[in-house]
This record gives sequence, structure tokens and C-alpha cells, in this order.
Amino acid sequence: MCFILWFLVQLLVEINCQMVPYKPKQRDGHTATLIDNKLYILGGEYINDSGPDVGKDFFYLDVSVSFNTQNLSWNDLSNINIIPSHFDAASVKGGANNSSLFLYGGNNNTTMDLVYIFNPQGDSWNIPKITGNIGTRKSGLTGIIDYKGIMYLWGGYDDHGNEVNDMLILDTINLVWGKGSLVGVPTVREYYGGTLLADNNIIYIGGYDGKELTLNQVYLYDTINDSWSTETTSGEVPSGRDGFSTVLGLDGQKVIIFGGTATADSKNLASGDSIYELNLINLEWRIPKIFGQIPKSRMYHKANVIGKYMVISFGDGYDQLTESDILLLDISNVDEYTWTNEFYPLPPTLPPSPSSTPFNTSPSNKLSSSSSMPLSAATTTTTVIGAVLGSLFGAALLSFGGFYLYKNKRRDDNNQIERNIDAQEIVQPPSNVYINNERLTLHELQQEFKDLKQIILQNSKQSTNVMGNNRY
Repeated sequence: MCFILWFLVQLLVEINCQMVPYKPKQRDGHTATLIDNKLYILGGEYINDSGPDVGKDFFYLDVSVSFNTQNLSWNDLSNINIIPSHFDAASVKGGANNSSLFLYGGNNNTTMDLVYIFNPQGDSWNIPKITGNIGTRKSGLTGIIDYKGIMYLWGGYDDHGNEVNDMLILDTINLVWGKGSLVGVPTVREYYGGTLLADNNIIYIGGYDGKELTLNQVYLYDTINDSWSTETTSGEVPSGRDGFSTVLGLDGQKVIIFGGTATADSKNLASGDSIYELNLINLEWRIPKIFGQIPKSRMYHKANVIGKYMVISFGDGYDQLTESDILLLDISNVDEYTWTNEFYPLPPTLPPSPSSTPFNTSPSNKLSSSSSMPLSAATTTTTVIGAVLGSLFGAALLSFGGFYLYKNKRRDDNNQIERNIDAQEIVQPPSNVYINNERLTLHELQQEFKDLKQIILQNSKQSTNVMGNNRY
């Protein structure tokens, strides 16, 4: 009897908990890795008075669906995370099927392995056995992977806090360590910018070595020939900085940088000084044309190219109470970029159908707030529906429990009378429950509860999808 009541209460608590949205705290020094339309966020340091230890925080943003940055829906995976609390680590997508998250290094106060691998298909972590010259732990660096599954780990700082300039190389498919050439290598630095170019070169920009390093020179590492070269830039050269993000433009001919700090005391940059573009053909810097509401600059954040957007996650320099943890810069137009709150995934690559409507994300075709339901209203309505469903379901469960207790009490009273009449008759305790004149065992009753729970959650998700579709 107590077990039945305990089971009802646990089921109700679990359903209601799944209806409460997960809200991560602001952080910097985290990793952001895109795998199968999921942007995984791991590690970092909390900002302001939230404390430095992020603990087991591990979550992702689903980028296979449209969303508004003012109403983000995070998915919490902290319960499966085995990684100790850390910050300033490096991560890439790699492995035999190019579908695993590789985490390297990071600063931490406890014992931590050098490399971890996360399998998104099984939601599981493991510690790989890697052969070759075992790499050393570094932090404050950028992990870059090429088209052959090779991860490059240059610069950063070591366990003693000293900046370094060695190149560690990890084959994520065969799990073998290696080292890159030191001939012509740039000077030591941390918190630089870096990204893989279309010609298999990696470009490294700026950084910190006790001072912010200039951007009038960039450094190229040839992944094919294991060689370094230095190039001089011109144009509107940004001031020396570190803690900024770097991505390759969609045309493969430009590098875009955002944010960072130009002072030793980590002051934020002015909004007009936060975004630059480097032409890879003539190595000329310029400030691109920008439309939309320009956000505050950020530092020690992360940026990923997802579809037509430069997606910027977390960082220092903004107020989480009034600003989103995610910034979106539409870089689809090579002549001008647009800050936006709306994310639209790329359409699936299916054969065209005469009855299908072409996907169009131009501003003129987006429904205005006056002709469609705002996302905040949809989210609020979904929350209300979830609360109502949870309450009704809870009331139904409690009513059933009370009715069952009442029937069992009546049955116990009848059994007591029978024992008083005939002391030799043994009355067996009921092992089944009758619902609609059908006999159910305890196992079958538990299965009924599980099926009912799935129906409730499925209806809640369908309600969310309907509200989201009303925006278009």
C-alpha cells in the first residue's frame, strides 16, 4: 500500500520537474562543440558572485529547430557528466565517425585526465587510451580539427601558468599523440584566435603573453607540410587583444573576429570596436557593415558557425538579467552582417516538390509581432498547459490512490469479520487491482502508469510544437 502511494508521488514529481525549464548560469572559459545539430556547453567559470566552480554543468542547445534568443530552451545533461569541474579547456568534434566530442586539458583543482570522449549517440563519457608521446596538460588554447580528424593544440599555458608555444597533435581516429614543428613558430601566447582555413592552413591571431598582442601580423600553420609562416596585415587593423572569437566566413575568403579585451585588467571593448573582418586574399582588415541592434561586446566566450549564423555563447561583459546568453550574427550576406534574435535552421536537402513552399528567411517575409503570437507568449502558454496537465494528472493519481485505500480498508474490514466467524479459514491478501472490471497485477499497474506518463509528456511536447508553429 505504501509502495503504491510512493510510486504515485514520484511519478507526479518527475513529470512536473520535466516541465520546469533549465536555466544555466553565466560563465566564461567554457567549451562549445557542435555535433548533430546540438551545441554542447561544458565547463567554464561562473561570472560575478555565482562562484568559480561550475561543477558538473553540461547541457546543449538544439539548433535543428527555430528559436528566439530571448526564450532559449536548454537541455540539461549534468546527471551523466563525469568530468571534474574545470575551465579553459579545448574541444572539437572528431573520432572515427566524426561524431564524438573530444575534450582536452583545462585548468582544475582536482585530479583530471588529459582527454575525455563523449558519445552523443549513447550519452556516455569515456577516458581513451592514447599511444605515442603523451601530451602535457595545457589550458587557455583553441582546439582545431582538420578534415582528416587530426586535432591541433597550439600554445596556451601550462600547469604552472606559463605561456607556451608548442604544437600538440592528436589523431582522434587512431588515438595517437604527435608533435608539430617548432621552426618559425610564433612566440608564446594564450587566449588567441584561431580557425581552420579552406586550404588546410590554420590561422592564429593575437593573444596574450603578459600584454595584449597586436593583430598586424597573423601566423599560418600548414597542416599538410607541418610548417609555419608569418604574414603582415593592413587596413583598419584592430588594436591588440585577447579573449576574442574567430570564425571562417561562409565564402571561405574572410575571417571574422568578435569581442575580446585590449587591456590587462580585462575591460570590455566598445561595441563599435568589437567586430572586424580579415580578407584572406589581400590580408586587409576592415570593419564590416553591421545592421540590427548591436549588442555589448564579450570576452572569453565561444563562437561557432551554424547554418548562416555566427553563434556566440556566454562569456564575460554582459548582464544575464537583461541580455541573452546567445548572440546571433547573420553572416549570409558577404557584404554586410545583421544582428538578430531569430534563428532559423537550414532547410533539409530534400527533392523539390511542386506543392512545397520555398524556405525564405528574408526580413520582409518574417511575420511581425502584430500578426503572430510572440515566442514569449507561446512559451508562457506552454508552461501553463504543462502546469494544468501536471495538476490534473496529480489530482487523478491522488484520487485513485485515495479510492484504492478506501476499497482496501473495506476489504480488510470484511476479512476481519470472516476471520471472527471462522477462525480456520485463511483469507489471502489481495495481489491484484481491478480497474474497469479488469484484473491488473502490480507490474501491469506500474506499466499503465508509465504509459500514461508518456502520453502526458507527448501531449505537452505537441502543445509546444503547435505554439511554435503559430509564429510563422
